[in-house]
Formats: sequence, structure tokens, C-alpha cells
Amino acid sequence: MEPLVINATEDTPEVIFDPNQNVFKISKISVPEDAYEFYHPIITWLKDYGENPLSETVIDFDLEYVNSASAKQIIQVLLALEDISKKNRVVIKWYYEAIDEDMQLLGKRFKNLADIEFEFIEI
Repeated sequence: MEPLVINATEDTPEVIFDPNQNVFKISKISVPEDAYEFYHPIITWLKDYGENPLSETVIDFDLEYVNSASAKQIIQVLLALEDISKKNRVVIKWYYEAIDEDMQLLGKRFKNLADIEFEFIEI
């Protein structure tokens, strides 16, 4: 399967989903003008990946800031990952800065919305 690589901009996160290298990460800032348009190809890629996923998929979420429109789309990303987790192990590694209680809380909210294993990593 072809990797999905989206370079970060001022408003959008870096996305690297590369099963060949076993690298899955979303990082930086997510405040796109149209969150649905930005996240739709990511969700579509994950649904395709779910047809033949690795035995274990570990995804690093290392986001500095997420607006509410992005949060709604990230929930859709997590639901696609939840479908994959019914067949194969999926682990979300949620990174947050020690002083950033909002990002820690957001990760905990996401954990409550999706039946996926979460690890919280303070940086």
C-alpha cells in the first residue's frame, strides 16, 4: 500500500502513514480552514489500510493544538482505527506537554469515545 504523506503547513498537521516503514503519526498544529476537506483523504486511506493492516498499528498523535472542527474529524479518524482494532492491535500514543492540560484532557476525551488502546506520554 502506498504511504500517505502530508507535509505540515501553518494550519495543518504533518501526517505520515507508512506501513512499509511502520510509521504512523500526526503532529504539529491542526487548524485547517476546512477540516473535513483536510481529514477526508486520511480517513479514506485508513479505511483502505484496514482491508490489510499490519498485525499491530501504533499511531503517534503529537499535536500542539487542535481546533474544534479538527477534533470532530479526529474522532472520525479514531473510529476508522477502532474498526481496524477489531481485527488487529491498534495503539494510540497521545503526546502532550506537561504544562498543557488541555491537550491531555482532549486525549482523554478521545479515549472515552473510541474503544482503542491509548498510552499518554508526557513530554
